[in-house]
Amino acid sequence: MKESTDLRDLPRGWALTVLKELVHHHSGNSNLIKGKMHKTPGPGLYPAFSATGHDVWHDGYEHEGDVIIVSAVGARCGKCFLASGRWSAIANTHVIWPISEVADRRFLWYRINDENFWIRSGSAQPFVKVKDSLNLPFLVPPLDEQHRIAAKIEELFTKLDAGVEALRKVKAQLKRYRQAVLKHAFEGKLTQEWREAHKGELEPASVLLERIKEERKKTLGKKFKELPPVDTSTLPEPPEGWVWTRVREISEFIQYGTSEKARNDPSGIPVVRMGDIQDGKLVFQNLKYFPADWPAQDDFVLQDGDVLFNRTNSAELVGKTAVYRSAHPRSVFASYLIRVRVNTEAYNPDILALFINSYYGRRYITSVASQQVGQANVNGTKLSLMPISLPSLPEQSKMVEEIERCLSVADQVEKTAEQSLKQGDRFRQSILKRAFEGKLVPQDPTDEPVSVLLERIKAEKEKPAPEEKPARRRKRKSKPKQTRLI
Repeated sequence: MKESTDLRDLPRGWALTVLKELVHHHSGNSNLIKGKMHKTPGPGLYPAFSATGHDVWHDGYEHEGDVIIVSAVGARCGKCFLASGRWSAIANTHVIWPISEVADRRFLWYRINDENFWIRSGSAQPFVKVKDSLNLPFLVPPLDEQHRIAAKIEELFTKLDAGVEALRKVKAQLKRYRQAVLKHAFEGKLTQEWREAHKGELEPASVLLERIKEERKKTLGKKFKELPPVDTSTLPEPPEGWVWTRVREISEFIQYGTSEKARNDPSGIPVVRMGDIQDGKLVFQNLKYFPADWPAQDDFVLQDGDVLFNRTNSAELVGKTAVYRSAHPRSVFASYLIRVRVNTEAYNPDILALFINSYYGRRYITSVASQQVGQANVNGTKLSLMPISLPSLPEQSKMVEEIERCLSVADQVEKTAEQSLKQGDRFRQSILKRAFEGKLVPQDPTDEPVSVLLERIKAEKEKPAPEEKPARRRKRKSKPKQTRLI
């Protein structure tokens, strides 16, 4: 927020000056980097502020008192930290402490903790020109009004922070709610009443499974291999009419994506990559492309109902799954994804994706994932052997309907929470804007104007230093006079 230079706009008692008239300033100590640093606090250690905050500790300290640390280099340049007590400032940080007669530390921090305040330069490695920024126009209210403004900001921010924390808790609860919905669904609890109401009308899943196997035997012939039975010792008892089976049983084929290098040319065909799977859905943003005439595209082009499984990622994200639909752009898929073409006469692709994203799917993925250099991997064979619930086809459709109904409620609540969080950010900025325009708290005509304070400080600075008394010259000891005898 740039300061107005029109003096007619100034509130009562305010003055237009530059920041360096209100503060003392010095750069961080580069020599501390060469000293012994510690990652955790301990006896005799003090915070050492770096460009990322006080994330290291030093066995000595440079300063003592309340200050503001300005991060001058890197992605967080322009970010300010309040410090108190004994502390050190490392290179790439700057230290500012207010002249107490004219500036309130909290007021200054709220004002300058804004990247738009600082003069910035550089792109690959951005940095703040702190000394130049200290000469920017700076509106300052009377000292007592600064105290009132800082107190009011803190009061409003405290209430705002409480609301934000409540919204974040709602989001965390929604995440647990979604998992609870899926867990109940695959334990048969979500469609229990519907199943009871249609008892006798539904084909048992065991009959459906036998029919699937017979069809696979006919298709594969001698290549058909009986899969090992599912170990159900750690799985819940299936509801009446359900059975446990494996992903391979209900799949037509399982295929890895292409490792061909994609490009940025949007005239080609989009490539779905692991980052495009978010919260169980495909998000077509920041896409890469293959040329429109790429010869192998027919081998990898996605079809309606293809289930995409992320085989390599961090431990928390490996195995995330989504379904490709015909409404999506015509696409192919990359090598870190596995495509499962589901036998839709036996299984609903949405049910498979929902199961893999559920508690039971995540538990299996965690148990079989291999770790390699910080990455987790689940290959196609392990995916094909994943135990999954097999209800009748009509009940699968009902499960999808009920799950989507429950999750849509959660989606709407989360959308409202996200909007409220964004409103909170706007409200926070609005509070600061009103504060630095003199509209947050009333002016008090008895406050001493800043101009008077500044003049007094200026006068103090301009006073000539007291003359030093000349050093006394040490007298030489004279030789004693000798009496001349006559």
